[in-house]
Order: sequence, then C-alpha cells, then structure tokens
Amino acid sequence: MRNLLLASGTLAAFLAAACSGTPKPTPVTTTTTDPSPPEPEPAPQVSPHEQARADVQRLTAQASADTLLAPYVGPYGGVPAFDKVKVSGFPAAFEVGIALLLAEVQVIATDPAAPTFENTVARLEDAGRHLERANAYFGVWTSNLNSPEVQAIDKEWSPKMAAAFDAIIFNGKLFERIAAVHAARDAAGLSAEQKRLVELRYERFVRAGARLDEAQKAQLGKINQELALQFTEFGNKVLADENTWIVVENEAELAGVPASLKASYAAAATERKLDGKWALVNTRSVVDAFLASGSNRALREKVWKAFKSRGDNGNENDTNATIARIVKLRAERAALLGYASHAHWRMSDNTMAKDPEKASELMMKVWPAAAARVGEEVKDMLVVAKKDKVTTIEPWDYLYYQEKVRKKKYDLDAAELKPYFELNNMVNAAFFMAGKLYDLHFTEITGQVPVFHPDVRTWEVKDGQGNFVGLFYGDNFARAGKRSGAWMTDYRGHDTFTGTTFHTIASNNNNFVKAAPGEPVLISLDDAETLFHEFGHALHYLLSDVNYPGLATTPRDYVEFPSQVHEMWVLSRPVLDKFARHYKTGKPMPKALLDKVERSSKFNQGYGTVEYLTSALVDMKLHTDPKGEVDADAFERETMAAIGAPPQIAMRHRLPHFTHLFTSDAYSAGYYSYLWSDVMAADAIEAFQEAGDVFDPTMARKMKEHILAPGNNTDRAEAYRQFRGRDPDVKALMKKRGFPVK
Repeated sequence: MRNLLLASGTLAAFLAAACSGTPKPTPVTTTTTDPSPPEPEPAPQVSPHEQARADVQRLTAQASADTLLAPYVGPYGGVPAFDKVKVSGFPAAFEVGIALLLAEVQVIATDPAAPTFENTVARLEDAGRHLERANAYFGVWTSNLNSPEVQAIDKEWSPKMAAAFDAIIFNGKLFERIAAVHAARDAAGLSAEQKRLVELRYERFVRAGARLDEAQKAQLGKINQELALQFTEFGNKVLADENTWIVVENEAELAGVPASLKASYAAAATERKLDGKWALVNTRSVVDAFLASGSNRALREKVWKAFKSRGDNGNENDTNATIARIVKLRAERAALLGYASHAHWRMSDNTMAKDPEKASELMMKVWPAAAARVGEEVKDMLVVAKKDKVTTIEPWDYLYYQEKVRKKKYDLDAAELKPYFELNNMVNAAFFMAGKLYDLHFTEITGQVPVFHPDVRTWEVKDGQGNFVGLFYGDNFARAGKRSGAWMTDYRGHDTFTGTTFHTIASNNNNFVKAAPGEPVLISLDDAETLFHEFGHALHYLLSDVNYPGLATTPRDYVEFPSQVHEMWVLSRPVLDKFARHYKTGKPMPKALLDKVERSSKFNQGYGTVEYLTSALVDMKLHTDPKGEVDADAFERETMAAIGAPPQIAMRHRLPHFTHLFTSDAYSAGYYSYLWSDVMAADAIEAFQEAGDVFDPTMARKMKEHILAPGNNTDRAEAYRQFRGRDPDVKALMKKRGFPVK
C-alpha cells in the first residue's frame, strides 16, 4: 500500500511537470568546446496539498470503476451490488480503497488554510466512503459466506487495514488540525452536535495514540497489526469448529425430541449427504433445543461437550495460544497508552460505566441473588430427576430437567409454545411492532434488489407519510460458513451533512434451523425474543436522525438497551393475538397458555443470569490484569472457582470460543454491557407498563425522540433522564428476574 502511494505520487508529479506548459529551453549556439549540455529548467514545485488533491482525483476515478468500491447504484439511493461481488476482487479493491482514504486524509492534513470544523472534522467524516463499501461487502462474506479464499484474504489484509488506520491516527499534521479545532470549539460558533463530534473525535485520536512519540507510534502500530491478525485467526478457528455436527443413525436415540425438530435434523443430514440419518449441527439453536427435550442423557452429554469445547480440542483449531497472545498484546498496548489495564483503556472510550470498578460493582450486586437462585433451581430439579435415577445435575442435564420442573410447577411445556411461533409470522409481528410504535412500514421487495444468498429477503421501509426511510435485509438461517449467533449490521448508515441524505440499509442475521422441505419453520420463545432483539438494533439505525456518521454509534454499554426493551413486545397481547397463531389451526395462543408463560416468567432466572454473568465476570477479570499473562483454560477454571460459580452451569461463552472478546476489541472488557443495558431496559419496560398500554403513543414518542433517533448526539445518561425523568433503578432489573429487592 505504501509503495503504491509513493509510486502514484511520483507519477503524478511527473505528469504535472510534463503538462505544465513551461516553455522548452531555446537551443543556444556557442563556440565553447565544453561538451556539457545546457542545464534543464527545473520543473515547477507541486505542494503536498496539490499533490494529494491530484492523487484523490485519480484514485477516485479508479475506485468508482471498481464494483466493490463504487457508489451504490440503482433504486433507493443505490443498493449493494451483491450479485456482482467476486471474492478475487477484494485485494485490488482494498489496495485502491486504502490509497484513496490516505490521500483524502492527506488533503485535509496539508490544507494551507487555518483549521476549521468544516475543512478538518467534517471532511474527515466524509473521507473513506469507497473503502467503507468494500469493507461492508467483505464483512458480509466473512460473517455469512466464509471460505478458505475469504479467510486467506482476511489474514493478509486485516493487518494492512490496521496499518492504514494507524497511519491516519499517527499523522501529526492531521492531529494538529484536529487539536486546533478542539481548542477553539467554544468560540467557533459550532452547533451542539458539531461540538460533541469535535470532542469525541479528539478524544478517540488521543486514546488511539495520536500524542505518542514516533518510537511509541511504531511500537503501537506493530501491536495493532498483530492484533488484527490474531483476531482473524481466532474467528477462523472457531468457525471451523462450529462447522461440525453429530450424526445420529438410530431414531430411538432422539427420544423426547419433538417431531418438528427431528425433521429439521433429518433435513440437515440430507444437506450433508447423510440421507436416512439425523445431523445435530454445532450451533446454539440446535444444541439448546436438543438439550431441553432429548431424554438420551449420554447423547445430551456428547452434544453439550461438543458445543462447549469449540476452540478447545487441542487440534489445529485450538484457540488457547491465540487468546494468550491477544491478551498479552492488549496489556502491552494499554501500558504504552498510559492505562492501568486493557479494561481501563477500553472503557474510557465514551462508555456509560467509565471504569471497570463501576461495571464490576453492578455485576456483584446481582451475582449473589443469581447464584442463590441456582441452588433453589437445582434442588427442584433433583426431585424430578430421581425418577430417572439421576442424583447429580450436570451441565448437560440443566435444560432438560428445567423443562420437567416447568411442567410440574406451571403445567407448561416449552414444546407447547413452538407451534405458535412460526418464523414468517414472527417477522411480520416485528414489523407490526415497528408500525405501532414508530409509524414505520415494511413492504417486501425480495427479488427486486441483489442479495448475497438465496435465503435473504428484503423490505422497503417508509414512514407514515410515505417518505422513504431505508431498506431492511433478513438472513435468518444457519449455513456452513456463517458464524454462529445473531447480529445486526448495516451496509450504509444515515447521514446528511454533505447535502445528500444517505438512507440506512440495515440487515439482521440469525441462525435459525431450517425445517424439512414444505414444513413451516417453528422457533422457540427464546428465538422469537432474539429476532425482536436484533430487529431492535435495526430500528435504532433506521430511525437515526444524526447528521454526521461519527455520532451514529452509541456507547457499547448503551447499544443493547433499546434492543432489550424491544424483546418485551413478543408476548404483548396485540402481537400474540394477531401473529402467534397455531401453524395448523390458525388459532391465537389461548389466554390460559399465555397465563402459564407469564406465571413462569421469573422461572429459571438463576440459570440465565449465572450463565451470562460468569462470562462477563471472567471477561472483566481477564482484562483488568495489567500483565496480560494468561493460560485461558486455567484462568477460566480458577476464576469460576474464585467467584463461587455453581458447577451445574458453564459460562454462556467459554473463552476458547468467546468471539465477542477475541475477534475484535468491540466487546472486550465490555460483555458486562448487556447487564448495564438491561438495568435501563427493565426500568424502561416498567415505564410502558405504568402507562397502561405497551404501545402507549406518548412513551413510544419519547423512546424514539430521546433513545433511538439521536444516536450519540447527546450524552446517553442524560438522554435516559429525558426519557424516564430520572436515572434507571437497578430494582427494576431485580424484580424482572424475580430476585430479592433490597
């Protein structure tokens, strides 16, 4: 990349001289015997700023001719050209995209005019759009369609990408301009939004090393590049371990499993050329459903161990050494930047908690009650398990006997619910929720815009006045090469500051299990809540009214809050009456069944909370160690013992496959954020309940105006106060989970 910039700069300078219109020297007749030719007239000097502008012009033309970099074309302000993507084209696109981004930055850094918001910060916001599009395409392929070819490109280019962004942070002239705008922000007549953008941009540059000396910058650059490589390695290893399955050859081994699930296992086997057999794929949707219903204890153990040992099998996909290196590099980076630990560095980046101590304090407020509740749950399960001559509840027994207890206590079988949660109905239910709350309306346009896989569906989104808001893509099914879990991403964010309105293009990606051909896809209540959760993230982006993209991303410990609130509407009566209809009879879920669900809503909260909190506490302890020297397996065991983790429950995400932590810095020292967000979510849900209508228009308006639309335009703690009239109360969370409130 650097060589390309040097070469292109030399060529541009040459062309500038050749086309300058400078008269050629006139030949002179002389009688001297000196054979030396006359000295050529020097070419006119080109300033660094002019050179950078020439580079931008040339590279923009080149980038705009590349499908992976070019502005989106077609309807809706342009759409991603997924049908034209060729994996082999990514390296060339990255080469040009990075060169263009750095040239755009150089134009800003070398501007002879005095630094202002418009010629420095605003221009920086506008830089890199071509590369963003290439990265959006590549993100789809690494997350949804991963292959050895994609992995090889990721391995080569992730360090180069890290180096490019470091080059921007380490550009001294650029930072001088940002610092000057920051210093003058109070007297510059900026809007509140612009002033906040300046402050956040300045702080992020400082946090990323802009004030280090040259030797320190070089050291930090090496760390960042190696981290990028290690992140890629970790993700690829976990993906390989997830692309596995357990084959069942005798249907009797699937005793207790509902017919619809067995049919999906058979379909998965057929897809893998295992006709006449059943395949239990190593994904959470498959594993949890089997563990809750399968009476074959030996098979439960086998399935559970396969799932929990991803990345921890001592083979070529083992991640323990990768984890050790990542944690060490993070500790070195934090020390270099002047922070006590990686957690302190990570949480200084505009989080609500601000420091590890506050996050840990919240977790430990909840931990004792959650651990105590597990003891009660296990006691109840042992009573039921005696009939099977089971005297000890193992982790692979928990979900199975939990369902037995649920049936005994509440006369509720989770299998009774699935017939009411047909996937297409639940997708439409989410759209109904968006219409009732925010006056957003979704019209399916599948087949009218390109998609990256035949399973992907698309919708046009408009507001109540018929104005175009954005596009929504849904990719709901598990497949080989697709990472596990559920997530939201965007292919274009909302911004307006250049005079052009860019409308959001958002995507939800789930890993639901496909049904047998011709059969409906029935999902669990938990899956339905996951669908609404991820859709909540999409709504956050679709409703954005920020002008600058740098203010679109909210703090990590805030971003999950609105999505957790949106889970509430799955079991709201209007949604259930209209959409939770039995897939055979078409009848809505009967009130008696819903009453059972509501009575059992606090059931098994010990399990859910401990499973999550162990992962969050281990994450925080791991990243507050200033030395960063760790044996992942030993650290996990010792930390679990130190906090008194119940042996019947494993971490939701064990370290060897904890992709939240080790495929980027995003959730590192930040897994606590789900609990931090859930405190706000539980309190916000109470606000809707107090209004007497889960679709109360006043509360919905406040949710949109204060929580969703502003992005990070204002301090998010203050935004919550505007919504609720006060700070969130942790008591709401304790009540929601059925824990004692002190």
